[in-house]
Amino acid sequence: MEVFRKFTLGPFTVLLGIAIFLTAPVIAQQKVRARDLGVPFEGTPGRFNSITDVAGIRVAHTTLIEGSGQLEVGVGPVRTGVTVIIPRGESPSDPVFSGWFALNGNGEMTGTTWIEESGFLEGPIAITNTHSVGIVRDAIIGWQNERGLGFQPWMLPVVAETYDGYLNDINGFHVTPEHVHTALDNAVSGAVEEGNVGGGTGMRCLGFKCGIGTSSRLVEIGEVDEAYTVGVLVQANFGALRQLTIAGVPVGREIIREDASIQIDSRVLAAAEIEVSRGSIIIVVATDAPLLPHQLKRLARRASLGVARTGGTAGNGSGDIFVAFSTANPGAASGQPVAPLSMLSNARITRLFNATVEATEEAIINAMVAAETMVGRDGNRSEALDHERMREILQRYNRLQ
Repeated sequence: MEVFRKFTLGPFTVLLGIAIFLTAPVIAQQKVRARDLGVPFEGTPGRFNSITDVAGIRVAHTTLIEGSGQLEVGVGPVRTGVTVIIPRGESPSDPVFSGWFALNGNGEMTGTTWIEESGFLEGPIAITNTHSVGIVRDAIIGWQNERGLGFQPWMLPVVAETYDGYLNDINGFHVTPEHVHTALDNAVSGAVEEGNVGGGTGMRCLGFKCGIGTSSRLVEIGEVDEAYTVGVLVQANFGALRQLTIAGVPVGREIIREDASIQIDSRVLAAAEIEVSRGSIIIVVATDAPLLPHQLKRLARRASLGVARTGGTAGNGSGDIFVAFSTANPGAASGQPVAPLSMLSNARITRLFNATVEATEEAIINAMVAAETMVGRDGNRSEALDHERMREILQRYNRLQ
């Protein structure tokens, strides 16, 4: 992870980059995850329980945290960043088959019209805050151009967003091309940091601090004697406390019932209703199974069911946009007249659907579990989920593993 902080010296502003390079196992051990707390999930995860369990995928974050107090547009406080995913780390200019789906479209994901038309995703995916999409998109084009990684002379990057303006100086445009390039240059496989990092730095979901989360599932298809991996990464910023559901348990409603101050404060309840209709989630689904674009669109749709398992309902103000890609069939976009392809039969795809739902659910809860309490602009505060309180509620429902 890269953490950048801005310091002002008299009339000058100096950007200092503080690079934190940690090995994947160390990062994985630093923060507890939902399974560590006994939350039961269906399915078998991969080694890192991460999108990077799909071989070849690389991920990195640039995190920007600086300042406190009253909002001064262009100065801060800053609580934002960018997360990048490179589908083919060894061959970043080789497009992957892809499909996308919008559960509710009050949000942005660039490049999707070309995915719909061609069936290919070309280059990296990035996720950031709503008002930094253009900067990040242009930065990816610059990075690809400098390295000769474009598949076409023109480039149509996939960049998605969720809104962090409650905690962040979102109109200050603090994400710069250098931040994007740093993430792209340092993208690695292995464990992925979660919570208040990258594009998820200033995000909240289901009543608590949230952000980036990830998970994976191993899928065996005995009929073809093959084992595949499905990996999911989310930037979660949706829903209200009363919706929060963990392992089938209405955790949010239990917290509201137990907390007298929430029960009697009508202003809090009114605010909660607003939160139901606002907010967003971006989901990236990856697999090494040989799926074609129409099948990947089907896979992207199933991420919706993972969101629903946690309580999300895709309110009117919510941008719930999902993209799926397959790392199988390398070279399929090359200029050869006929490309030899493999495709998993639709008759065998249901297990991949199940894996997508399961991994999406767990990735969202992982994002909440990893996130820490944050105070941002104007003293706005987003509390972290209390792990022990969550465990007590799950125990009460006999759902603690």
